[in-house]
Amino acid sequence: MPTFAEATRIVYDINRPSWRNPKHAAQFLSTLETYAFPRIGQMSVADVTAADVEAILAPIWRTKAETARRVRQRIGKVMKLAMKRKWRADDPSAVSGEELGRHSTSQTPRKALPYSDVPAFLAAVRQSKATGATKLAMELLVLTAARSGEIRLARWDEIDLANATWTIPAQRMKAGREHRVPLSDRAVTVLRDAQRLADESGLVFPGTRYGKPLSDATLQKLTRELGFDVHVHGFRSTFRVWAQERSTAPREVAEMALAHVVKNKVEAAYARSDLFDLRRRLMETWAAAATAAMADVVRVA
Repeated sequence: MPTFAEATRIVYDINRPSWRNPKHAAQFLSTLETYAFPRIGQMSVADVTAADVEAILAPIWRTKAETARRVRQRIGKVMKLAMKRKWRADDPSAVSGEELGRHSTSQTPRKALPYSDVPAFLAAVRQSKATGATKLAMELLVLTAARSGEIRLARWDEIDLANATWTIPAQRMKAGREHRVPLSDRAVTVLRDAQRLADESGLVFPGTRYGKPLSDATLQKLTRELGFDVHVHGFRSTFRVWAQERSTAPREVAEMALAHVVKNKVEAAYARSDLFDLRRRLMETWAAAATAAMADVVRVA
């Protein structure tokens, strides 16, 4: 009979080839090593009880709610393997929350900048003392409304400057499908400036260590140093509010610009086309608004 730690590594080895993100695979192990192994790592997987799981979760249940949820979920994944292999008959993680109380289901929105302040923010970025890669990455993040990880891990073989298109492969997208990003004229200029910083790593925005991308903390640190109390991810919300209030773009165009998953039948019909031309017009207008005085209402459809 394997120990819980041994069963965990079996689950890890089985699932690692199918996990898209190496970071997710590493976190699966690290969270269990940090929180579960000290108590149950050397126990037989058959002997772990709901009380054991509750003891693991109790110290972090309210102070680190998301971490606690993931630890519980990952313990459950190990227990499901144990049940499948007849090592035990039940999953103790399934009842482990009964004595811990309910989590709050509300989430604090990430702080976003009013769209009228974006030109001043980008001007401050350009005048900052940050590295060239950091400044250019931040500007491209705002101009494309892309996620931080999509920007920081961008590679030159994804970029087609001649056709002003950035194609992000499925394995790097949250939704798991390829996403084409229309690049505004200003975004193309930013990328041409980034070419001067290119090394042999293939990264568009290389970090200070060769072969390593910029860290998310680097971009967040820049916003703080400039005196803007916003989260890097909040610029996606800024763009979405701007698109709703300052353009006549249909909702589905803005949603596709953000690479959001289509959730209803009407929008699913649009999913047969990625509305690329309409998105290009929208992103060109957003770039003009983000880098100059705000337009009143600009028609894109």
